[in-house]
Amino acid sequence: MIVYEGKLKGKEYQERRLDEAIRTGLFMRNACLRYWEDGQGKTRNDLYKYCAVLAKDKNLLWVRKLNSQARQAMCERAWTSISRFFDNCKKQIKGKKGYPKYKKNRSNHGSVEYKTSGCKLSENRDHITFTDGFKAGEFKLYGTRDLNYYQLGSIKRVRVVRRADGYYAQFCIDHDRTEDREPTGKTVGLDVGLNHFYTDSNGQTVDNPRFLRKSEKQLKQLHQRVYRKFKKGQPQSNNYKKAKQKLAKKHLKVSRQRKDFAVKNALCVVRSNDLVAYVDAPAACRRLDLPVRNMVKNHHLAKSISDVAWSEFRCWLEYFGKVFGVATVAVKPHYTSQNCSNCGCVVKKSLSMRTHKCKCGCVLDRDWNAAINILKEALRTVGQ
Repeated sequence: MIVYEGKLKGKEYQERRLDEAIRTGLFMRNACLRYWEDGQGKTRNDLYKYCAVLAKDKNLLWVRKLNSQARQAMCERAWTSISRFFDNCKKQIKGKKGYPKYKKNRSNHGSVEYKTSGCKLSENRDHITFTDGFKAGEFKLYGTRDLNYYQLGSIKRVRVVRRADGYYAQFCIDHDRTEDREPTGKTVGLDVGLNHFYTDSNGQTVDNPRFLRKSEKQLKQLHQRVYRKFKKGQPQSNNYKKAKQKLAKKHLKVSRQRKDFAVKNALCVVRSNDLVAYVDAPAACRRLDLPVRNMVKNHHLAKSISDVAWSEFRCWLEYFGKVFGVATVAVKPHYTSQNCSNCGCVVKKSLSMRTHKCKCGCVLDRDWNAAINILKEALRTVGQ
């Protein structure tokens, strides 16, 4: 399954109707969640039946405007959050288990999902028309991906996403992406850090871009504008909404810069090596087992750790590894920086000690030493 995204261009009244569809989808999800909390929806089929009951309610005529399969999709989202919570409880994961929460209707967030009905692509695949009860109409699609390469039957779902800079359509396509590459005979171990984005087992480093730090001055100014225009206990002016929108767009730009940097570096690493070893992360929280959730509790490092986006980099490493057929091995981080990569002796270090010095005469950068240990452990694991 691959996801292609295109920006939707339409008139203002069409966007308002998309807002109504998204708001209705959120209502369906929250209603299903409340139905489960009341002890009535014990299975996914129970939630499906409850969706039909809500659609037939005479007091909720506006619910019928949303496509029936879109209502089911929002019901599936509620059940996914419920089942994930139960799975985390069964696995006895430490800390919070991810109890399902109600979603708010935020101006720069939210989405609604259509399956095989409710929307229709044009013959050239450059326009999309929404045909449900909200009648949003036809939108122009802007994107770099050519949807003509795929059959209409392979497009399983269309998701409308609302962001700070507009509306986007995501097409979920049933297609297994594979790419050919020539073997290089190289292996590499990666250790992520704050001084450098990552250090590999060859001693090469990639600088940490620190996108959030570089944009802090502009973000501070935008925050001040929003604060000055806010009126407590009164209806907010259009100037306040415009300032808030500019702030949201700046945060969106920073997140896109971070993602673009992670994608390009992950692709470069995977295409240059036949085996990539990196620090392990539990699948339940999808965060590095350093552990990041505990590390961000340190208010001195929380912003820097969140800005470096280790987990996103790891996810793209895994994805490109499957696409290009490259082995990606996750290694537990325990003692990777403490053990000597030359003789294996334990050399205890504090976080401030950035140089590894061992009695055997091995003197390396701390991250370089950890990257070598990660690669050795990965090779040992693969050999077994």
